[in-house]
Amino acid sequence: MAIVRVGFIELWVQDLERSLEFYEGLLGFRLELKEGKSAYLRGYEELEWSLKLTQAERPAVRSLGFKVDGNGMEEAQAWALQEGLPHRLEADWGRPRVLRVQDPFGYPLAFYHEAEKLPRILQEYHLYRGPGVLRIDHLNLFCPEVAEATRYYQEHLGFRLTEYTEDDQGRLWASWLHRKGNVHDVAFTNGEGPRLHHFAYWLPDPMAILKAADILAGARRTDQIERGPGRHGISNALFLYLKDPDGHRIELYTSDYLTVDPDLPPVRWSLNDPRRQTLWGHRTPKSWFLEGSRVLGLEGKPLPTRPPALEGIPEHVT
Repeated sequence: MAIVRVGFIELWVQDLERSLEFYEGLLGFRLELKEGKSAYLRGYEELEWSLKLTQAERPAVRSLGFKVDGNGMEEAQAWALQEGLPHRLEADWGRPRVLRVQDPFGYPLAFYHEAEKLPRILQEYHLYRGPGVLRIDHLNLFCPEVAEATRYYQEHLGFRLTEYTEDDQGRLWASWLHRKGNVHDVAFTNGEGPRLHHFAYWLPDPMAILKAADILAGARRTDQIERGPGRHGISNALFLYLKDPDGHRIELYTSDYLTVDPDLPPVRWSLNDPRRQTLWGHRTPKSWFLEGSRVLGLEGKPLPTRPPALEGIPEHVT
């Protein structure tokens, strides 16, 4: 099907006001609507909301959203029917048709095409707050079967591989796949799953990454900085990983590279190469390999997780 890009994420949070203080108050997301127990936010480049927070009894991930082209909704529904996947049509604010599908690996995908356009604020610089979060960039998923999920997303959903990590036996530990033309819209990481490892937002430049760290430091919230600032070997991007009040991991991300050439060769990284994690040599905290957010089935219940097929975590951790 013609997936255009990653489109949104919907998180369950236990205290909506506390979450808004983090996302809107500290990181500067634009709050566009607060209705009942839900809030809809976006970055300054986006014309559509990309982050939905809903107060619930437990933290979880309800939807991983992808925008599709004009024929994509029918193609997505045909795929769900052909594969026998649980699915249903819903409506949400500004989006009259959202197809929610539980994929074969348990991830709660959502597809949409039509979306109400919000006012353009990219050049309204006097309205910017926080580090200047611009747009959603990618999702990273803990997956027990990385090789199988990678192959399935390539063959059935049209994703293209840009980078990957494998061990000396040629076993795939992680993969980065794209639709929109940078390093990834979705990545699979070896680990207990299905769970969300993190979701990422694009910042305008490296200084914005440092500004985000300064904002957290100034607010005496450095306990919510899990990793970074640093530069990945994989993707070449500058990063900062934060934990929100419910433990959901968000990456602030910038400066990866263009991947639109159809014959672009994927970059292979050895599992034993510490530069893949952090090009500058900093060790990665153990929590980054183990902690993630539970995902929900269509009926709103947390899905059971499965242990990873590949045991252990890479070296070069704290």
